[in-house]
Amino acid sequence: MFRLFPHVMKRAAMLAAAMILGLTCAVAQRFAILSDIHVTPGNENERQLRLAVEEINRGDAQVVLMTGDLTNEGSDEQLRNVKSILDGITKPLYVIPGNHENNWSQSACKTFVDLWGNGRFVFEIDSLVVIGLNCGPFMKMGDGHIKQEDLAWLERELQARVKPGKRVLSINHYPLKDDLDNYIAYHDVLRRFPVVLHLNGHYHNWWPYETGAINGVMVRALDMKEGNYGYSLLEVRGDSTFLWDKRLGHDPEFKFAFARDTRCPLPAIEGPKLETEIHGGRVDVTLVHRDEASIFTRVAVDKERIYFGNSLGQAKAIDKNTDVLCWSDPTSAMLFSRPAVAGDAVIVPTADHRLLWLDKRTGQELWCHEAEGPYVADGVVHKGILYQGGYMGFEAYDVKNHRQYWRREISNYCQAEPVVDGREVIFGAWDTKLRCLDRLDGRIMWEWDNGRTVRLLSPGNVVPIVTKKSVVIVAPDRYATALDRKTGKQLWRFHDDGIKVRESLGHSRDGRTAYAKTMDGTLVAFDTQSPEYRKLWEVNLGLGYEHAPCIVLEHKGLIFTGSRRGRLTVVDAKTHQVVLAAQLGTSEVNGFDIDPSTGHIYCSLIEGTIFRLKVK
Repeated sequence: MFRLFPHVMKRAAMLAAAMILGLTCAVAQRFAILSDIHVTPGNENERQLRLAVEEINRGDAQVVLMTGDLTNEGSDEQLRNVKSILDGITKPLYVIPGNHENNWSQSACKTFVDLWGNGRFVFEIDSLVVIGLNCGPFMKMGDGHIKQEDLAWLERELQARVKPGKRVLSINHYPLKDDLDNYIAYHDVLRRFPVVLHLNGHYHNWWPYETGAINGVMVRALDMKEGNYGYSLLEVRGDSTFLWDKRLGHDPEFKFAFARDTRCPLPAIEGPKLETEIHGGRVDVTLVHRDEASIFTRVAVDKERIYFGNSLGQAKAIDKNTDVLCWSDPTSAMLFSRPAVAGDAVIVPTADHRLLWLDKRTGQELWCHEAEGPYVADGVVHKGILYQGGYMGFEAYDVKNHRQYWRREISNYCQAEPVVDGREVIFGAWDTKLRCLDRLDGRIMWEWDNGRTVRLLSPGNVVPIVTKKSVVIVAPDRYATALDRKTGKQLWRFHDDGIKVRESLGHSRDGRTAYAKTMDGTLVAFDTQSPEYRKLWEVNLGLGYEHAPCIVLEHKGLIFTGSRRGRLTVVDAKTHQVVLAAQLGTSEVNGFDIDPSTGHIYCSLIEGTIFRLKVK
């Protein structure tokens, strides 16, 4: 059952309802809830948060919950600053990060864990089990995602803790809806337990909703505009919950009450039908690995093995022929970079500030370079040199002798792989700039930026198209841009509300045609050689809203795209017709990589799967 009392209910009527609904439990659990505080040192939100902390300390809440978006950019400075303020709370405090801590993290999500111990929590207060999870998105544009290992942890904790008479309060930054790519799997765990409410923030608004008969509510942000600063109050009694809007300096205003039958299990929600084996047509698709954790990296492939990293910080190799795990090497933070194969070694850039040279047969560490910050970029090996984007710098290493040739300082981190061609190394970074360096000494040959100071609009996660005369990019500012390859001078920039490009880009084999996946799920082709933007053709991929930065790959006359929701779409490069649309999973496709020994394509999905695509 679901019952919602409108906020216009008078306080006396609300209290009477509370007495009736609370008969099943004499003891109430009271929480103060902070959400979406977005504190930057010195901003008004910082001042208001300090006032909120003082007020919460004077109140009768037993526990304080923080449901994410503590900062604006997730920098170490911002995180440490906001923690110093939250440390002033005199009651037990439980914190999860939000998308602003995960997506644009200076430390690749590590500093949050260092400061608060984890990105998830669980505790019990009287008869209530309170459990909260991190939902990303992790270090790139994407939907929210509950990591595979966190889903397993959630189920273990609830099975161990929820005994007869116990109830559950679920906490997340995102709603228990399709803001999360795997919300159906998340719901499938929660539905088997007596969940009184799923609580979240993110949208800076009050919003009650229901998902599969689990009641959910979005709570207010610290700043609700027009001078309205505050937090939320929650009280749980029996199988019912009550919420108040607590504006700073004002009495609480009643918002909602929820009552439901907590008999378990609730019905499951049916998800999309997934395709793990496809044979017939022009492409065979085979699932070759399902990992215990989530995968945020692309994969590297040689004659014998597939190499990748996972969200548990494990660099792994699996046998390409048997799909059996060959080795696993642990690190202390999630991995976001594709390993690079170089001779007898595989080089793993890690988020715990290291470049690891591992024996590709055994996983044994051969050499390690300690860096000042995390690596989240894919490196490229060219003529025995590793070209690797890092934190606040771009580097070149002799892969055999482990010697750093040069390092070029930049003012933020790199993410996508560079393009190495001729004498040039061309790459973007999250400091608004696209750069061309001399690959021999790291000297800057030219720099370009879009004229904006907002770093989130940088070409930081796009692989440029480099031709003999031009360099073409797309970026979160939704412009396609062409530059002169020799000088970096801007040739043209194009933006159209009907063609909203973002970060997903690829090119034809001859480099004359660019392919961009747009934000409305269209594949658009345009000329890389024209002195102005010239669209060649477009095809609707049927994806709807789309923002996955997955590269577009042309191989053997077919164009491969991956979506934010696990959709593989293949287009014929000549006829421009969709020849395959397959639902490989529910999470983002990380990218495509070609096996140099067989010509097969491999792709990974965030939910922890790796597929082999064989073009006939």
